Amino acid sequence: MTPLVHAEQAVLGAIFLEPGQLDRLSPWLRPEHFSRPAHTAIYAAMLQLKTDGHPAAATAAGFPVPLAWVTDTLREASTRTRGLTASYLHSLASACPRPDHAPVYGRMVLEGAIHRSVAQHAARLHQAALADAGAGTVEETLHHAQVLTDVLADLARGWGTEARPVQPPAPYAPQAERPQPVGEQVLADEEFLLGCLAARPEQLLGLVRWLRPGDFADPGHQQLYRALGALHHRGEPIDQLTVLWETQRRGTLADGTLDTERVMRICDPLVGGAAEHIGEQVVHASLVRTAALAARQVGALANRDALAPGQLIGYALHALGPLNDVRRRLRLAREAEPEQRRPASRPGAPPPAARIDAARARSRLADAAAPAAPVAASCAALPSRHNLRSPS
Repeated sequence: MTPLVHAEQAVLGAIFLEPGQLDRLSPWLRPEHFSRPAHTAIYAAMLQLKTDGHPAAATAAGFPVPLAWVTDTLREASTRTRGLTASYLHSLASACPRPDHAPVYGRMVLEGAIHRSVAQHAARLHQAALADAGAGTVEETLHHAQVLTDVLADLARGWGTEARPVQPPAPYAPQAERPQPVGEQVLADEEFLLGCLAARPEQLLGLVRWLRPGDFADPGHQQLYRALGALHHRGEPIDQLTVLWETQRRGTLADGTLDTERVMRICDPLVGGAAEHIGEQVVHASLVRTAALAARQVGALANRDALAPGQLIGYALHALGPLNDVRRRLRLAREAEPEQRRPASRPGAPPPAARIDAARARSRLADAAAPAAPVAASCAALPSRHNLRSPS
């Protein structure tokens, strides 16, 4: 048996030996905090008997406990679950080292419940992200992300700690993961968006508040968005050649992230259209990927039994930080839309199947991931156009 099961048996045994311990436990320890259904049923039965005024519940420490306390608990608990026997309930009493230590044993049970609850909600968030990735939606992911955030806040209040993000130390820091597979539709949307921005760079002004390079799944697309942003920030003209030159200056041609043919094809001036809707789709996909990653990180933390509940909650909130940032930017993107939502299909924009075919022809998914940074921030360190003038 695990230490948690021993703790559950000990706290139940303490109540059998000293029913008055319920007064110290019932304000904060609930039946759902127990991991085993039998233990949940037994503790719920004890609480019910206490509420009904069972005489044994008022027995003071050191006085004999009526035998009816065990038999009545068994009868009540048997209405909630199957397979309980009187011998098991008697064995719980012998499993308790010290009845007066019941609050400590109850705290152990609560710790286990906190770890279990965080793990369960992280798993639900991960499942919602996978489902939304397949369906091309985000609503379930948004819902479960908010639920997990609320659960962490509630657990922090119940444990008596502050619900604030805390960066975990190196032993608990999330491990680097291999890039997850990305759907062709996502890559096609990214490529089409870059083509729209290259053809009509003025649209960048409406996107830079909520679209970041890290929202692009393809590292090459991230670098192209940075290059477009840098050129626009400096007020320089944007066309196939200027974008190609900027990517060369940034070293992305030399390191293999991009190649000349790919840049020229993505920045084809014949590609055009309104970028806002496609940009929002890119953020949708980014949110789902970020949620899946955050859920895996939170789940891994919840499985670390060595973490105290306060540490687990703080580290989990820190892991959700990138997801909260994408959620915030998605709200900005939606607020930027007109009151009547723009249709998914715009005049002049190729249908999804055509965009997928274009992506197959133009792009390959790179193996390495590039760090994300806002467009404006990535351009801030570059010289201004006034500094680029030749000396007279």
